[in-house]
Amino acid sequence: MKKRMVLALGGNALGGSLAEQQAAVEGTVKAIAGLIAEGSDLVIVHGNGPQVGNISLAFEAASKAEPSVEPMPLDVSVAMSQGWIGFDIQRCLCGELRRRGINKSVATVITQVVVDGNDTSFKEPTKPIGPSYTESEAAAIARRRPGVIMREDSGRGFRQVVASPKPVDVVEKDVIASLMAGGHVVIACGGGGIPVVRKNGGLEAAPAVIDKDFAGGKLAEIIDADLLVILTAVEKVAINFGKPDQRWISEMTAGEADGYIAQGHFAKGSMLPKVQAAAQFVRSKQGRSVLITSLERALDGLAGKTGTKIIDG
Repeated sequence: MKKRMVLALGGNALGGSLAEQQAAVEGTVKAIAGLIAEGSDLVIVHGNGPQVGNISLAFEAASKAEPSVEPMPLDVSVAMSQGWIGFDIQRCLCGELRRRGINKSVATVITQVVVDGNDTSFKEPTKPIGPSYTESEAAAIARRRPGVIMREDSGRGFRQVVASPKPVDVVEKDVIASLMAGGHVVIACGGGGIPVVRKNGGLEAAPAVIDKDFAGGKLAEIIDADLLVILTAVEKVAINFGKPDQRWISEMTAGEADGYIAQGHFAKGSMLPKVQAAAQFVRSKQGRSVLITSLERALDGLAGKTGTKIIDG
């Protein structure tokens, strides 16, 4: 039976530098094309951490060399990264589909994601983004750019910190659904989407970064997907990760996931948001499920041979 699927790509599927990204994407699209060949309708969501950092760094360097060049606002940097990464995936995936004789078009949608302006994360921004600076450089940036908050990042220098609110809605959801209905593969919510808040009957950019796994889960919920596939660097989710009593998990319920989260089994910047997004999605409607596995084992995961499956319960 044909499934409607949202595929969330981790950073390992995209690389960091321009050359790394192009090489990584060429391998990534082979796995994606394999999923498409299975007959599923597919939306691809991806991260943008290194890329949006590179964009910010480039404009920051340019502004130092030429004061008339302004640093790029975060929302515009996210939009630029969506186009950049989307172009690479779109181009390579189209070529791979043609080689396999699959007649499908691929479209990248620059996507705005609505967040709640009263989300508690706006009161205490903690998400580090962009390059690291010395304390004096950070102070100069904060003076030059009112509203920008710079904080020390675990001994790695000073970085800008922003809010990371939860997604509420996807502005371009009807466009995405229409493209899917036409049989097209869609790339959307890149980098978690461009955060916007509803204000005075319109939309206003929010200085924030949305986690791409939560954005993928929200989009999957909105377009009535059957399955959310979160691809990461490991084949399965583990508890007691990296310890002598480490245990890989093949299947767990949302309730079991809550318990593991409460016990502190998952790292905040790594597996935690993936498991949280998974539990939220499976609870949104009966019959929905999530697969967390590696890019290389995605097809085996869908066949039930590996990966961690999360279901309601």
